[in-house]
Amino acid sequence: MDGDELSDAERRVWAAMPAGARAALAGLPAADLRTLLLTVARDRVARVRPADVVRRWREDRFVRPAAVDPRALAAVEARMWRLLPADVDGVELSPVAPVGTCSAVAPVAQNRIVTTMRAAEVLSDPTNALAVEAATRRRNQPPTGEVHLAAAHRVLRAQDFGSGFSAHFRLFALVSSARDVGSGITEARLLVRHLAYWQTVLADLAPSAAPRLHVTVFDHPVIRERLTDTVRPALAADEVPLLDEPDRERGRGYYAGCALRITALDGTLELGDGGLTDWTARLTGDAKERCLISCLATERLIACGGSAGGS
Repeated sequence: MDGDELSDAERRVWAAMPAGARAALAGLPAADLRTLLLTVARDRVARVRPADVVRRWREDRFVRPAAVDPRALAAVEARMWRLLPADVDGVELSPVAPVGTCSAVAPVAQNRIVTTMRAAEVLSDPTNALAVEAATRRRNQPPTGEVHLAAAHRVLRAQDFGSGFSAHFRLFALVSSARDVGSGITEARLLVRHLAYWQTVLADLAPSAAPRLHVTVFDHPVIRERLTDTVRPALAADEVPLLDEPDRERGRGYYAGCALRITALDGTLELGDGGLTDWTARLTGDAKERCLISCLATERLIACGGSAGGS
């Protein structure tokens, strides 16, 4: 990284350090750097007092509890698990993932992720971690196999979302990976799986919140054809419509060919996102591998009136 690429805060910090400190630290073996950072942390923690902990608890957006009632959250997520098809494997993810899990496969800046001192990062998106798990499982399958995974997890993100928004929140995520058989058939099959599940969830948990599914095709005429002749005919057309969103640009370059969006309140409240990616293709080294990810913020679902009811 050149000096011109540093932020103002980074330049200020490095300017206060002894000459050559940055190069010396960058050149340390990973284990030695972790030892150094842990020593610094131990020395700093020795000066922390109970009043400091209370102050940070009040002021630090990373550590403040979520506002949601955990009983309502548990009930909604339990219902989502029950609605999940039996051939989707549930995965209880670790709170941390290998450092670079997001930025290595997706165009995500590392400064949006909380990196630890032990070559790990706090989970910021369960779809990235599930893609790694899917790629690992796909390596042990025949080419005709496929993997469908789900996880419910609280994630932490470093970027400031503004007043009223928590730095951490729960996502219910799906990731599917299967080998391409040509003509967009694999992509269509995965899209039907995910979209049908989200239709079922929204119709069951938030029917009065005017839920919607949206789809955008990014310069991929074959997927556009499969949406028309395969995906839409396979989906229920009444309670939760699938709407075209041709003007969407967000996600272009992140998603590969097609993006999804889940909304409520007639499209004014975003509940989730998703799309086709090249993640498992890159993780397995097989360009024929296709991957679809999607997720929904369960706390937002509750906020718009989502409820497990008596089911």
